[in-house]
Amino acid sequence: MTKRLNPYTAAPETMKPLIALEATLKESGLEHSLIHLVKMRASQINGCAYCLHMHSADALKEGESPARLFLLDAWHESALYSPRERAALAWTDSLTLISQTHAPDEVYEEVQRHFSPEETVKLTMLIATINSWNRIAIGFRSAHPNDRPAVAAA
Repeated sequence: MTKRLNPYTAAPETMKPLIALEATLKESGLEHSLIHLVKMRASQINGCAYCLHMHSADALKEGESPARLFLLDAWHESALYSPRERAALAWTDSLTLISQTHAPDEVYEEVQRHFSPEETVKLTMLIATINSWNRIAIGFRSAHPNDRPAVAAA
């Protein structure tokens, strides 16, 4: 995979609003653990290695359990997530796969049971933002840092 360009140097002024939105969402009042789960889940769906690497490291640093990160792709089948987190993850799946799901009423209604209207907007903006970052990282082939060299199969 060959890196295509660095959007921060190619168009720094264009990147500033997304960076500012990211900072606003970090201080939005949504739980940081929930923010990490949403970012990880959207990045799993989109296949964004750069974002998965970054957000898993951030989540672990902030105390997230490895088991919850490992099982996130199968969150439907795991009891490790609270009802509020499950509603957020379902909304994340629905909005990330919007062309397939069209944001079903039952998923929205579950979000409404666990999030205030203001929190619902913040959650939706969080999902929109991570999807934007995923598209930037994948589109421009941003490479995640190599923590360990690949091991050759025996």
